[in-house]
This record gives sequence, C-alpha cells and structure tokens, in this order.
Amino acid sequence: MYKKWEIVLTVFPFTDLSGEKVRPAVILSSELKDDDVIVAFISSQLIYRDQVDILIKKSSPEFEKTGLKIDSVIRLRKMAAINKKIILGKLGRVGPNIQKEVVENLKIVFGITD
Repeated sequence: MYKKWEIVLTVFPFTDLSGEKVRPAVILSSELKDDDVIVAFISSQLIYRDQVDILIKKSSPEFEKTGLKIDSVIRLRKMAAINKKIILGKLGRVGPNIQKEVVENLKIVFGITD
C-alpha cells in the first residue's frame, strides 16, 4: 500500500496526453477509497524551476530518505491523479521540512488563503 509523502516511481502522463514517461513522483493524497492517488512529479531539470517548485538538494539532511539520486525538484504545477496499479515501486519519502514546504506552496498553487 502506498502512503502520503512517499516517493514512488511511476508512469506519468504528459500534460497534453501525447505520451508518458517513467519518473519519480511524490504522493500528495491521503488514503483514498478507490485505487487512485494524487501525485506531483519530480524532475532533475533544475533550470526550469517555478516559484512553487520544491528543491530537494543532496546536501539536505532529508535527502537520503528520498531515494533520489541527484538534486531534484517537486513540480507542484505538474500533478495528476493516477491509478496505483501503474506505480512501479517505492523509492523513499519526503521528510517533515519538505512536507511543510509542499503544504505551504500548494496553498499558492490553489489560491488558498488562511
């Protein structure tokens, strides 16, 4: 069973649905009753960072538990609901500092004000 904040390897669709690519993603949804989870894709392409992207650097104390190999970014504007059946496996999980940053930046993405 896959859980919120885990980093998984999955097939991720292109935004125009012209294809797909296997890449890491972080699970953002809590346990759902169906077979879907909401994920944000993770990229090693650091040059195209958006203001809400979360940088995960190898030098971070939380990096080791992610299962990632190189500096990466969580792309919060690249989310999808995917079926758990297309998840290829678990890599690791994001730590509490990254989780907090994700939550704060999701408020920006969705225009949520406290």
